[in-house]
Order: sequence, then structure tokens, then C-alpha cells
Amino acid sequence: MHIMIVIHSLRSGGAERVTADLSSYWHRLGYKVSVVTQLSPDTDIYPLAEGVQRHVLHTAYDTGGGLRGVWANWRRARRLRALIKKHRPDCVLGMMTTSSVLAVMASRGLKNRVIAMEHTHPPKQKLPDAWKKMRQWAYQRTDAVVTLTSATAQWVRTHIPGTQVHVIPNAVRWPLPEMEPEVDSHKPHGRYRLLAVGRYHEVKGFDRLLQAFGMLAKYFPDWDLAIVGEGPQRDALTAQIEALGLQDRVRLVGQVGNMQAWYESADIYVLSSRYEGLSNSLLEAMACGLPVVAVDCEVGPREIIRNDLDGVLVSPADDVDALAAHLSDLMGRPLHRTALARRAVDVRDRFSVARIMTLWESVLRAEQHPLQAPQPRAPKNHHAAQTTPSEHASEPPQEDA
Repeated sequence: MHIMIVIHSLRSGGAERVTADLSSYWHRLGYKVSVVTQLSPDTDIYPLAEGVQRHVLHTAYDTGGGLRGVWANWRRARRLRALIKKHRPDCVLGMMTTSSVLAVMASRGLKNRVIAMEHTHPPKQKLPDAWKKMRQWAYQRTDAVVTLTSATAQWVRTHIPGTQVHVIPNAVRWPLPEMEPEVDSHKPHGRYRLLAVGRYHEVKGFDRLLQAFGMLAKYFPDWDLAIVGEGPQRDALTAQIEALGLQDRVRLVGQVGNMQAWYESADIYVLSSRYEGLSNSLLEAMACGLPVVAVDCEVGPREIIRNDLDGVLVSPADDVDALAAHLSDLMGRPLHRTALARRAVDVRDRFSVARIMTLWESVLRAEQHPLQAPQPRAPKNHHAAQTTPSEHASEPPQEDA
């Protein structure tokens, strides 16, 4: 079997990391695996395994939208189609919405199967209306749509009828590989650490985490907060830290490659996101034996955490006072932290590579979908005079995973 994975880039992000993991695993099984990106390898954060083929479209440029965007999308689909016709993969897997749409456009009339993968929850995704229409059009023409959570699967079934949906969460990485940069995770003797991980972006909710920690700092003088990641909100978060007078208690660590050392240095992991797909960092923290506190946003954490058994879910999700209260409770109860951490490591089995890849194998090998009767698929091979959504859409948006 030849599997071709299409993704915008291999820069930092959950979908990018999953692309590297899936391609490596399938290559080890003996499959032929190729990865197609728009950006060149010099932007990569996640390296591909030796033996995985890499193709670059060189089509990642800002056209300004409008007719130029339409032309750019046509060029992207045309270049991808040329690769598909040349290398003849059995299956083309689109990672995230825009890559999935391009995979469907490029595969029209060809014999390969097409699988789309959603890494975010569509109602929370900021997509132009044209791309929403393209998603609707494209997903009805796929062989399968893979989602990370049951909630997202239900949304797709409801809003894009006729799609064949499968829920396959991300496998947990444990132990974590060592990469560059290696950043000192040392914690001063007698200090405790709250740890958060993610892109410095509004969706990760670090602003409200800082608010919550600001409410607790004076009551827990031996606790500090470290936020690992990078992103466009660094300056805004830095300003907020200074306004709260927490310069000596909060550290914006930046990007690190020795992530396991940072998990092992912490005493509590905090997920403050406004929304998630399925949080890789939450899985990693639990696999490393950390007690976790996560806001109960619409999807994601509740499908990982068994509340009060192996972690704590904060509800209402947008209540900073509730987040502060749950953090305070766990910071003040070391025995409860130990009990949660002991059960948290169950994610190593619940989200193991073996279990997750068995689910993937059933989707890759399916001749028809086992959960429902066969039904006619929307035609892929249209006459040239017919239009596709690509003729009405502009530049694909950058997706946050």
C-alpha cells in the first residue's frame, strides 16, 4: 500500500506531529509513505523518518485572496494532482480541513481513495464562508472522514450528511523523543511548578490562566507557573505578566525539544484552552504521571480525563474563578495530586499506539464502510464546464491545530 499524506507544513503543531508519527509507523510496517507539503523542509520542526518520501508543492504564498486566491488554489490542486498521477498512491490522506479539500479536488476522477482528517472542532474553527462550502462539497466526496473526538464526529454527521465518519484519537507519545532545543528544566529546591504547554495564541487561554494564577500567587508563595510554547501572543502575555506583578513567578519558556524533562519537573499540568481538538500535551502530561487540571471546553478534555479519577475538569469552562478554585484545591492537597497521578498513566494503554493504529488500519483497508450500508457517493468525475467550490474560494486560511 502507498499512502500519501498532504499537509501545509511540518512546523510546530498537533497535526504536524501526528503526520510525522503516522508516516514513520506506516513506513516501519512496510508501506510506501510519502508526505506532501506546501512549505519547504527548512521550516520543519518534526523530522520525517528515513525512507519516507517528501514532496514540496512550493505553493505557500499569500495571494491577497479574490481572483488571485482562486488561481492559487487551482495551481495547488493541479500540482498535487500531477504528483498523485505520477506516484499513484492507493490512499491520499488530507491532514486538516484545507489540505483535505485540496486532496479531494486533486483526486477527482482518479482511482485512489481519499481520507479527510479533522484536527479541530468545526464550529470553533475560523473559516471563510467559501472554505466552509468547499469543506461541505469535499467531505461528501471522500471515502472517510476521521475525527479526533466523538463530539466532532457527531457534528460532521449532522452538518455534512452522507459522510462516512470514524473517530480515531491521537496516540500518546511516551516516552517522548529528545529534540532541539534543549532548555534547562531545573526547578529551584523547595519550589513547586504549574506547567502549561501550547502555542501562544488566544485559543489556548493563557490569558485567563494568568488571571487565575494571579488570584492564587499570594496564597501559594512557593508555587510558580511555566508556559512552554511560542506564538503571536508572546508580547501580550508578557505585558499581562508585568501588569499582574508576576515577573518573578511566571516564565514564558518558549519552544523546547526536551519536553519530557519539563513534564517531569512539574507538579501540576494545566490546560486552559478555549477550545481543543484532542490535546496532545494533555495526553503527554498524563502519560508522564502528572496530575492535571483542564477546563471542560466543548470537546477534547472530557474524552481524555475521567473526572476526579485521573484528572480534574473545570466547569464552567469560561469561568476564571472556577479555574482558580480547582487549582487552589489541588495545589493544597499533595495526597490528592499523588492519587490522580497514579491513575493518569492509564492513558499509555487507553491511547496506545497499538490501539490507535488498529483503528487506522481498519479505515485504510476498508473496501466499504462497516458501520452503515453502502450508499452512492457523489460523483468525482464532472464535465469540464461544471464548477467546483475552488472557483469561488480564495486563499486557504492558516489552521491552528
